[in-house]
Amino acid sequence: MSLPTTADLPDTLTVTESGDVAVLTLNRPEKRNALNDETVLGIEHFFTNLPRGVRAVVLAAQGDHFCAGLDLSELSEGDAVTGLQHSRMWHRAFEAIEFGPVPVVAALKGAVVGGGLELAAATHVRVAESTTFYALPEGMRGLFVGGGASVRVPRLMGVARMTDLMLTGRRYDAAEGLAAGLSQYVVEEGAGVDRAIEIARQIAGNATQSNYAIIQALPRIAEANPREGYFMEAMMAAIAQGSDDAKDRMRAFLEGRAPKVTDR
Repeated sequence: MSLPTTADLPDTLTVTESGDVAVLTLNRPEKRNALNDETVLGIEHFFTNLPRGVRAVVLAAQGDHFCAGLDLSELSEGDAVTGLQHSRMWHRAFEAIEFGPVPVVAALKGAVVGGGLELAAATHVRVAESTTFYALPEGMRGLFVGGGASVRVPRLMGVARMTDLMLTGRRYDAAEGLAAGLSQYVVEEGAGVDRAIEIARQIAGNATQSNYAIIQALPRIAEANPREGYFMEAMMAAIAQGSDDAKDRMRAFLEGRAPKVTDR
């Protein structure tokens, strides 16, 4: 099975390969990569059709901005049920990122606003260029977040900070976003994609079962009560360490053939 090609995706998305890392790029720079339905459904298609050879994904963007949010021209004037279904479509697409088959590293720059922050929050590692800024302006538009922000963003920055962003229209710059937990790295302007690919390649070198446990089990354990969390942790630890891959890696470490933490 090969990577989804440009023929499989809308022209608002492009995909390239870099070894066992796939790079999916938002390609709507004239709209600051605002998300229309076609793009959101294309993202879902991409992440639900990854081949086994891909071990990590970088989510990047053309132009000066990662994503300025929902394309407001896409907002339906239909009834509440239509709005509900639209929101749930975004939830389904972004869940394909968060709970998909491989870790995803986002390369952020410029606007990471509204639905753009919702998209970024669904990824696992976020690299922000120094130009990055974050905002949730839905309150100013008479709206409420609908792409998963009310669930994912408080996990990163806390309810109080998110409330402030939504009530005041305040924006965070790259350094403030790092301090708040919206990204894990800040790099110079123009260096985001290269750093994201470097991190994705490092992640791709991990054991498949470990990566899967980290992105699938860890969030669920964090949400569980302690009794269930400890049990899930024990189960995942047993499954991971029982694999042939883990045994080979441990043998290499014990024999001095594996890199140590200080080497990374």
